[in-house]
Amino acid sequence: MLDAPRTDKAKNLLTPSLRGNVPPFMVMDVMAAAARIEASGGHVIHMEVGQPAAPAPKPAIAAAKAALDVGRIDYTSALGIPSLRRRIARHYRDTYSADVDPARIVITTGSSGGFVLAFLSAFEVGDRVAMTVPGYPPYRHILSALGCQPIAIETSGKTRHALTGDMLLAAHRKTPLKGALVASPANPTGTMMTREALSDLIAAADSAGIRFVSDEIYHGLDYSFPAVTAAQLSPNALVINSFSKYFCMTGWRVGWMVVPESLVRSVETLQQNLSISVPTLSQIAAEAAFEGRVEMEAIKHSYEDNRRILIENLPKVGITKFLPADGAFYLYADVSDFTDDSFAFAKEMLERAHVAATPGIDFDPIHGRSFVRFSYARTTQETTEAVARITRWLSQR
Repeated sequence: MLDAPRTDKAKNLLTPSLRGNVPPFMVMDVMAAAARIEASGGHVIHMEVGQPAAPAPKPAIAAAKAALDVGRIDYTSALGIPSLRRRIARHYRDTYSADVDPARIVITTGSSGGFVLAFLSAFEVGDRVAMTVPGYPPYRHILSALGCQPIAIETSGKTRHALTGDMLLAAHRKTPLKGALVASPANPTGTMMTREALSDLIAAADSAGIRFVSDEIYHGLDYSFPAVTAAQLSPNALVINSFSKYFCMTGWRVGWMVVPESLVRSVETLQQNLSISVPTLSQIAAEAAFEGRVEMEAIKHSYEDNRRILIENLPKVGITKFLPADGAFYLYADVSDFTDDSFAFAKEMLERAHVAATPGIDFDPIHGRSFVRFSYARTTQETTEAVARITRWLSQR
């Protein structure tokens, strides 16, 4: 039998490191709770997760099937299949009139893999990286796990919940920053930055020597005005994108980065060691996905219909305030007229109405208890039914 001191030491072997002890991504916990209801025979409408209801584009699926028929699926270059990197460069020319060298494009395991590579290549342990709240929780969780310090900058309606150059420089003067990260369209708000606003912010970051990271995963899903890429505005920006949202390829786990020339080799060696390469089958499918744009545009229009259904009908049941839904497929709704605990509100809505949504506390530790995020990436039929269920639930509450 082990003596007491040795037993205590053995217990320490079972304790997670401080870096590994990050908060949960709450949307995944909501999904798990919804799955338990479904396992008991209930029908849940999933508005908690940013996952399109539609499948991958038909050309992507056909290309993957053809590749499987060949038989061998081997490693690729750590930077990705060259033809896919060239196709993405062409996408920047066609969509944004931006000239991006394919040598600066790196294929990643979804945008999540891109964030890990970006943070490891651009920042040192202890570096302070600014981001807005509300914002996507894994930004701060990944940074914390890597030993960096996420710095939350609170936004408001005055700036359409976007970070400005003045706000960034004010935070930098208080305590120096090494990086800043923004998303446009943003998660959870759906708000977007104009070309002028994004250009001013990048210029401020460059002037202060602050590395700029642009999350562009929701590009293509813009309704109010066209999204602008940071790759067009600065060669120093790190741009992260993915096939998950516009191209409906969440489970394929394939994305990309546009990397400053000086960081390409660092990102390459990190990828070599962390994952060797991105799944080959997913890369083959991703290249073909660009041929499915007509199909994807039809799906985008269905999101616009869902957005309209929510904006027109939720006020009828008392949910009257939400942030500007310029893009993505989220409505970030103020539920403070009903609760001061968005977690309890979302839990009750799931249990009684069988509609899953994500509490705002996941995105904003400051004001999130007053907000709930609804994803409208499902079908129009499901969105209409969700409104009906929420209406019945709130009328009986």
